[in-house]
Amino acid sequence: MGLFSFLTQELAIDLGTANTIIIYNDKIVVDEPSIVAIDQATGKLIAIGEKARQMHGKTHENIRTIRPLRDGVIADFNAAEQMIRGMIKMINPKNKLFSPSLRMVVCIPSGSTEVEIRAVRDSSEHAGGRDVYMIYEPMAAALGIGLDVEAPEGNMVVDIGGGTTEIAVIALGGIVCNKSIRIAGDGFTADIQAYMRHQHNIKIGERTAEDIKIAVGSALPDLENPPADFIVRGPNLMTALPIEVPISYQEIAHCLDKSISKVEAAILGVLEQTPPELYADVVKKGIYLAGGGGLLKGLDKRLTDKINIKFRVAEDPLHAVARGTGIALKNVDRFPFLMR
Repeated sequence: MGLFSFLTQELAIDLGTANTIIIYNDKIVVDEPSIVAIDQATGKLIAIGEKARQMHGKTHENIRTIRPLRDGVIADFNAAEQMIRGMIKMINPKNKLFSPSLRMVVCIPSGSTEVEIRAVRDSSEHAGGRDVYMIYEPMAAALGIGLDVEAPEGNMVVDIGGGTTEIAVIALGGIVCNKSIRIAGDGFTADIQAYMRHQHNIKIGERTAEDIKIAVGSALPDLENPPADFIVRGPNLMTALPIEVPISYQEIAHCLDKSISKVEAAILGVLEQTPPELYADVVKKGIYLAGGGGLLKGLDKRLTDKINIKFRVAEDPLHAVARGTGIALKNVDRFPFLMR
């Protein structure tokens, strides 16, 4: 071990559109919203993560909040690099003398183009990564759920994140068929904002829409134990006077219906491409849901009824991809599906 290992830090990073999670020494050490606040005049970083999220939608002209990732890929290169660097600093803030060389495994959407993969690699290297490996998100999710990805049998994973929904059938340590669609948590949030504007004449921000989704978000119009209505306060679009509107889960189920139907269509599309032997495995074992979108109330039941295959929500779906990335980090030499 000696000095070298002391100088090398191994990190697993789930670089998500909504949240970034870093695993170090098998523990989740950073779990923060993927957002940075930057001083417009100097370009310096003011805040990252939760602090920056609290500023989001409440800033004046000198402060700008940026979400560096859109649809699962890096949209603002500079902000992404500052965010990764800042979050790595959160791990050991006391260590000011030298920064250890980093070995990282970062996960990326399975539909990423060469350019998008390059952007993640460059950002990670600029933030101090010496050895940077990539892993596709559905593969990481499957590892995190605890599936044996190298076995000669089919496993199907649906990972509904912030920016993308990743659907993949995995066997023998590789992705057999997959689809990545840009309808996910952020799309649901935008649907809720549009619905409130058209239906209730009330203008709400991204954060409020997110809160509505977490409190009363549902995929089915009739749930067994329904959540209480969520009270939304905001300006009336016609009069600009304040109004209060109670929102029920039935309304949100109705407003998310279109987007969830697109997810269903994508899942059916992947099942169509699946070789028959693997299809039989999937039917027998069921399909696993991961990612924050998997927490939507009633989603597993709706998909099970629609597709006739049992859907199971992974335990702790929010951290499944991050945990899988952590497992990949420990087996860098063993897993052939990691990309340099």
